[in-house]
Amino acid sequence: MEGYHDLLQAGSQLESTLQQVTVPLSLKEVGGYIEKQVAYLSGGRGEDSSVIITLPECSAFSDIPVEALAKVLTYLTLIPRARQPGVKFIIILDRRLDTWTSIKTALARIAASFPGNLHLVLVLRPTSFFQRTVTDLGFRFSQEDFMLKMPVVMLSSVTDLLRYIDENQLTSEFGGTLDYCHSDWIVLRTAIETFAVTVKDIAQMLQAFGTELAETELPEEGNAIELLLLSHTEKYRRLKDAIRSVLKEGHHLLSSLEASGKEEQSVAHWDISQDWETVQRLLAQLRDMEMAFDGFFDKHHLKLQQYLQLLRYENNFHEIESSLKKLCAQEKELRAGDTLGQMEQMLRELSNLETRAQEDLARAQVMILQGHQLAVGHHYATALILQRCNELRHQQDTLTTGLSTKRDSFTQTHNLLKQLQEAQRWCDDAVYLLANQQVDKCQSKEGAQVALRDIEKFQEGAPPLLTTGSHVLCMEYESVLTPALQTQVVKTFEKKATVQAMIDSRLACLRKLADKHIRPVQLVAPRAENPPRSKSPLFSPKHDFNSSLKFTFDLSLPGKKTSRKNTNSRKIEVMHEYQENHNCVSCGVDGDTSDLQKRHIMKELIETERTYVEELLSILLGYREEMENPVVCNLPPPDLQDKRDILFGNMPDIYNFHSRLFLQDLEGCLEKPETVGACFLQRKENFQVYEHYCQNKPRSEALWKQYSDCPFFQECQKKLEHKLGLDSYLLKPIQRLTKYQLLLKELLKYCTGCEGTSELQGALEAMLDLLKFVNDSMHQTAITGYEGDLATLGRVLMQGSFHVWVGHRKGPTRMKELARFKPMQRHLFLHERALLFCKRRDDHGEGADRTPSYSFKHCLKMSAVGITENIKGDAKKFEIWYSGREEVYVVQAPTLEVKLAWLNEIRKILTNQQKLLKDEISLTNPAPELIELATPLSERTVRSRSSGSVLKGCLPRLDLASLSVATCVCLRSRSPAHHSRPSCPARPSQRQ
Repeated sequence: MEGYHDLLQAGSQLESTLQQVTVPLSLKEVGGYIEKQVAYLSGGRGEDSSVIITLPECSAFSDIPVEALAKVLTYLTLIPRARQPGVKFIIILDRRLDTWTSIKTALARIAASFPGNLHLVLVLRPTSFFQRTVTDLGFRFSQEDFMLKMPVVMLSSVTDLLRYIDENQLTSEFGGTLDYCHSDWIVLRTAIETFAVTVKDIAQMLQAFGTELAETELPEEGNAIELLLLSHTEKYRRLKDAIRSVLKEGHHLLSSLEASGKEEQSVAHWDISQDWETVQRLLAQLRDMEMAFDGFFDKHHLKLQQYLQLLRYENNFHEIESSLKKLCAQEKELRAGDTLGQMEQMLRELSNLETRAQEDLARAQVMILQGHQLAVGHHYATALILQRCNELRHQQDTLTTGLSTKRDSFTQTHNLLKQLQEAQRWCDDAVYLLANQQVDKCQSKEGAQVALRDIEKFQEGAPPLLTTGSHVLCMEYESVLTPALQTQVVKTFEKKATVQAMIDSRLACLRKLADKHIRPVQLVAPRAENPPRSKSPLFSPKHDFNSSLKFTFDLSLPGKKTSRKNTNSRKIEVMHEYQENHNCVSCGVDGDTSDLQKRHIMKELIETERTYVEELLSILLGYREEMENPVVCNLPPPDLQDKRDILFGNMPDIYNFHSRLFLQDLEGCLEKPETVGACFLQRKENFQVYEHYCQNKPRSEALWKQYSDCPFFQECQKKLEHKLGLDSYLLKPIQRLTKYQLLLKELLKYCTGCEGTSELQGALEAMLDLLKFVNDSMHQTAITGYEGDLATLGRVLMQGSFHVWVGHRKGPTRMKELARFKPMQRHLFLHERALLFCKRRDDHGEGADRTPSYSFKHCLKMSAVGITENIKGDAKKFEIWYSGREEVYVVQAPTLEVKLAWLNEIRKILTNQQKLLKDEISLTNPAPELIELATPLSERTVRSRSSGSVLKGCLPRLDLASLSVATCVCLRSRSPAHHSRPSCPARPSQRQ
């Protein structure tokens, strides 16, 4: 704000100078009389530097109005007083060719209207003998009167004038040497005043623009800031052009004054030097103000540019920060597996994550460098930028450390699992080796030695893991050891201990055989038909070998040969495991495909939402706001300017909802598309803005049809480079509603069984309900002839066309003869409180509107309506009876589904009315003696004409006669009413 204060101070100084050097009156206000030379300032000075004002010979002096003469004298006296306050004046009244009467009148008018300090009045009396004599006599008798008001000296000739004023201060007409040109004086004075006014206007423009810059609120969008920068720069350029023009004009004026001063070097022309100083002073202060304005604008412009840089930096920061946090979250979600295959998969996923992280880490590093560059460039938000750099660096370190730690952890876990697998394989190979050593060959000393060497050689190739204890291994891998891994370690060492015991036992036996020769023992096989190799201790738990070699160990050997006995079970197990793995893979592929489809649909929803918001903004800015643009305000008709709210409806509300709320909600669901249903349900009330828009659409279309050929719309479409007209874009909100339900349906296909499926289904139903209500409301707006307020009837629940037969109980027509009459085509509107019968009217003439209209015919209050669901002979018919069957309407639906839907809605309304009535009675709780109890309603029925099926009432033991008849009539039976019913208000005739 320092530059702004400097600008205000420079403007204040310039304003003060202008007040000192300018006069309240301008030459234009008295120009006519100044040009006639009624009076003028020759530039001459009398004694005490008194300013001389000359009133030359003027035949029409007496005709000049008093106010005009006062203005002339005021203007001429203000010029010297502005330069020298308190200056005295001398008036030379030249009346050598005039009369005493004129002199007397002139003196009286001067005395009455002269505004300054009048030092002396020198009058050149008439030269003719007669008039001079009259003047002398008249002045002698009137001298005291004049002298009391002002000092007057009557002079006989120009020679007498020289006794009071030097000849170099008098013009040539009074015998002086002072050079004076009245026209040049007017031109110079006009130029000075015009320059002063221009300088004043420029100063005010600079101050106003400076105030505008100082009070400008910074927008929160980069595009708006760029437009603001362009606008301010354009205004600044225009102001600079105006300042240069004024400075050029001032220098030209100075040159003119300097030229006049060089031509006349006399002392009497000191006024020119003062004018030159005045102009020079104004130019200097204008330059000072220009410099102050330049400094302020540069600071403001720099501030806007830095604000734009900061805004973009903040947006990029939040984007990268979000990406880094997401990567950190994904890194934390990676968990070590319990098997070697799982760990290899985790390592591959970690490698992919590291690859993706490298790009974001590089972007973050670029952001940090950009932040330091902004800080080095003395950005006003250096502290914030450095804080963001530190936060990014912290995020970088966190992600890098997390990935590195995860890499080390996964590598350790992988190594541990790999060593455990090698140990397990060694144990299996050991058991396999022991199982395949043939007993008959080991009976000899040489055979025993060979077997010993085989076992000892096998033991030399034992994994290093098995040479250490489990406690040492747990300490080495303590950082990655999970309960599952610890269990595997324990089981591995237990297996190793068991196998080692088997090896030690075998070695002991073989050593005995190798040390001394013994008679071979003939072993008897359990089953003679089996070959010797099948008698493996692995599958024969109790096999004696010299009575000291017992095997009671059972191990699974994947990949090894097994006995025929276990072949089937082994095969079934492997096949089952393979099938499970295959199913897992298949499910994984299907799951991945489903996730990809969901993300694709969600991405399409977000992208189309962004496009939709951009299109709404282009319409609002390119058409709606352009109606107030002064450049093109003459193109649209005046009537259209007052109806823009009809043409565009509440599109600004729709844009605000989508741009500020809903788009951000959708973007937050990109990673979890199944949660988008909750967004729709959360914003369900906000979507009600579409109801008003769609209800206004017929009026908008009618207005567009009237003004579609207006040049304004063509010009706007040309500027926006739209291929389609405005009417196509006004359909976008309605088309968008349809798009929502299509995308939600598609998303539901891939979210079956997901967590947010119910919310998605609810969102789809909400959108479909909104579309239905919007459609019904648009039809409702076309109803004509209804005298009341349709809003009092409640929401439109359903609408559609039906065939209707009408019958009246008191009329000559009997109910059974209703079917003989030709049906009427009626369009029914079901509201919460009433049912409207209308007649559809389509105008098929040339240029007619495609939207039909509905002429109101009849209204039934729902509080007095009853229904019969089935009519014999036609499954699509049903009855609506009114006021105790005083009026009966047989309605035929176009399809059975339409009939059922209408009956369902009407049943809901009647049920709600019963519930409200029951609540009202329970709250009222009248005395028992005032209520006459009737047969329970469970025994009263509303019978069907076709099959006798009944719809039982729901309020037991209430006397309908004691309640509001209009409310309970929906529960009456088909028999004639026993109670009187209030008749409906008069309505238009049905047969129209």
